[in-house]
Amino acid sequence: MDGDIIQEYSFKRGFSPDAGRIRAELEKNFPAPIKEEGGKYTINYGAFKQLTVWVNNKKLCVDTESNKDVKDDVFLDTNKRYRVFLEEATGFTAKERLKKAKKEVQGD
Repeated sequence: MDGDIIQEYSFKRGFSPDAGRIRAELEKNFPAPIKEEGGKYTINYGAFKQLTVWVNNKKLCVDTESNKDVKDDVFLDTNKRYRVFLEEATGFTAKERLKKAKKEVQGD
């Protein structure tokens, strides 16, 4: 019953779907060791038991597993870092990502 949903995010024009650039953004936003395996980068940080990111079909793919037993300040810090990471990696703000996701669900 591990209902992991892999999120996919498009890249804004001018934001390269380059794995090396994505790794650099991950390093910048999460002070944690990065494991690399098969083109996927995985970290354990704060409220993430595991955060795995990779690029597939010019989209940023993200798989997260949360640690629910963390204090609120750890959760808030992790959430903030994650939002900044997504924005710096894809070029889209949280508001733009939400709008885009809604549009894709409706089938454009």
